[in-house]
Amino acid sequence: MTTSIDAADKALKSRHRAMWALGDYPAVASEIIPELGRTLVAACGIRSGDRVLDVAAGSGNAAIPAALAGAQVTASDLNPELLEVGRRLADQQGADLEWRQADAEAMPFDDGSFDTVLSCVGVMFAPHHQAGADELVRVCRPGGTIGLLSWTPQGFIGQLFATLKPYVAAPPPGAQPAPLWGDEQHVRALFGDRVADIAARRQTLRVDGFATPEAFRDYFKTNYGPTVAAYRGIADDPDRTAALDRDLAELARRNDRGAGATVMEWEYLLLTARRVG
Repeated sequence: MTTSIDAADKALKSRHRAMWALGDYPAVASEIIPELGRTLVAACGIRSGDRVLDVAAGSGNAAIPAALAGAQVTASDLNPELLEVGRRLADQQGADLEWRQADAEAMPFDDGSFDTVLSCVGVMFAPHHQAGADELVRVCRPGGTIGLLSWTPQGFIGQLFATLKPYVAAPPPGAQPAPLWGDEQHVRALFGDRVADIAARRQTLRVDGFATPEAFRDYFKTNYGPTVAAYRGIADDPDRTAALDRDLAELARRNDRGAGATVMEWEYLLLTARRVG
């Protein structure tokens, strides 16, 4: 039974790696959400000399700003393609940090290795939330900071995943929805009494780079791994493809607050806590 579960988990992680390699997530990170990493780094109070781990770092949206602040940073991610892009971006910006391929649910770091452990819309996509939370706590030193920035279930990206759900295969048993990390009570339950001094607030990211709802749809259809994967899964069904086209444009239209160009506010939960012990 254990062997069967391990094999299924490896297959699931392999699919996750492949999904995030689709499209161009580094473009999304640098063109649409670049300020989120800097927001998280500031909220964690990262200073020169701090030992920092960025979990599910992608191409370094938070890791690079932390390194530029003078911290000793390790950026870890399941996907080596994203890490390679991150290395190039760090070199271009003069940031010195370490890049390590690692599973957020089973990280190759010693207990208490880091002063700050953070994740910017990253660990939320690991399928087993308790395992991810346990690892965040384990590798953070007692008294250290854990910082998370996660899309909320009610916000735009939470709505995006709800829109994609009818068009993708059901997740395997035990895999939990990523936007739950944007629910404060869910995160508190994951950490339990192992953390204290929790500070959590909902904030929004203004997204105004799309001329029309259809422009948003086409950008995410091309660049955002989960959306690309959804379209690939229905590529032989033109009716479902057209329906998803309509649903994604309508999602952006419902959330459009602009006059002329499309302007959206994407909600996220910013949470910091101190590890007890």
